[in-house]
Amino acid sequence: MRPKSKAAEDRLRPILVIGAGIGGLAAALALLRRGLDVEVYEQAQELREVGAGVQISPNGSRVLQALGVLDDARRTACETQGKEVRLWNTGQTWKLFDLGPEAVRRYGFPYFTVYRVDLHNTLIAAVRAIKPGAIHLGCRCLSVVADDSEAIARFADGNEVRGRALIGADGIHSAVRQSLFGEVETRYAHLMAWRGVLPMDKVPTHLRRPVATNWIGPGGHVIHYPLRNGKLMNFVGYLERDAWVAESWTERGTAAECAHDFAGWHSDVQALIASVDEPFKWGMLRRPPLASWNRGRATLLGDACHAMLPFLAQGAVMALEDGLVLGRAIDEHDGDDVTALATYEQSRQARTYSAVEGSSQNLGRFQNPLLADAVEGPRYVEREWAGQRISERYDWIFDYDAATVPVGEQRTAGVAATP
Repeated sequence: MRPKSKAAEDRLRPILVIGAGIGGLAAALALLRRGLDVEVYEQAQELREVGAGVQISPNGSRVLQALGVLDDARRTACETQGKEVRLWNTGQTWKLFDLGPEAVRRYGFPYFTVYRVDLHNTLIAAVRAIKPGAIHLGCRCLSVVADDSEAIARFADGNEVRGRALIGADGIHSAVRQSLFGEVETRYAHLMAWRGVLPMDKVPTHLRRPVATNWIGPGGHVIHYPLRNGKLMNFVGYLERDAWVAESWTERGTAAECAHDFAGWHSDVQALIASVDEPFKWGMLRRPPLASWNRGRATLLGDACHAMLPFLAQGAVMALEDGLVLGRAIDEHDGDDVTALATYEQSRQARTYSAVEGSSQNLGRFQNPLLADAVEGPRYVEREWAGQRISERYDWIFDYDAATVPVGEQRTAGVAATP
């Protein structure tokens, strides 16, 4: 009997995914659909995403289509008809761009908003439909070891698993990243957020529209849009804040605190805040870009390697793109995982770091001091959200196709140079 080749032996070993969030599940699904074996390890005892909204732009819809879950994801979503900007105190409104049929006409795929837990459940079901036992819960990864021959993950309960490659999809506090590259410097962004999801029947009637609205003001801004077929409204309010606020999705606050923070803002904003039963607050950190995401047969994706401020609505979508491109790279270089991970990194670094920069730049636009001035504020909006500037900021994002872009090709964008 002829001995098995190293490549053939590798195909019998699983690819390890650490983290069962949106990015990790997208990667697992991309690999499973290509006939590759995957084991997913999640530290939580049950699969439960936080209650928050996610915007899925056309580049994200393309990924969901390639993963075979777009129709399922849209069943509980809201197809957004447009985006608008409103001035914080007067409510003066500017239409940014049409979406709905216009997004499909222009980009080929829809723009929609979805409850994060619904999208998460869609991906879980798709993974389990292919491999029912793929997701392992209660597995808190402490460290990983990876070289050119294998990857090993070690867990808090003393167990360890070995695989042909390892994907660190364990989020902003990634144990995989720390294990591979050590502590990464972080600094408080002097920014905090309030978030809540409220029943649509508690929302003033004139705000119950399939539109994503961004209230912009000096030192703060508010975003709201519908979820779950219009039954819920997602609310997030951001404020400059020097005092430290925990980087956590579970830090509770009160509607009274939130209302106080947005004192002087338009009555529509205050009405939304009053309708939030239990708002949560969290602080935001900035993390420098990593020179590399890979070590041996281990790599990172999503927030583990390119966490961004949430002001381009691309955090979850970039993780989806990562998962699909990574799955394609491992499939195309089957038998050479080190090369596969290198081409994945080459394909994704410039694009994701451009998105990180674009998100930071939008913060300066959304919370600009000029917005306090009754004359200069509207002029500023009209300059910054003119049609050509909007196209420059978003077309390069929405046009990208993670299902067909050549793997290994660097995709850059001039976001950092956009005024």
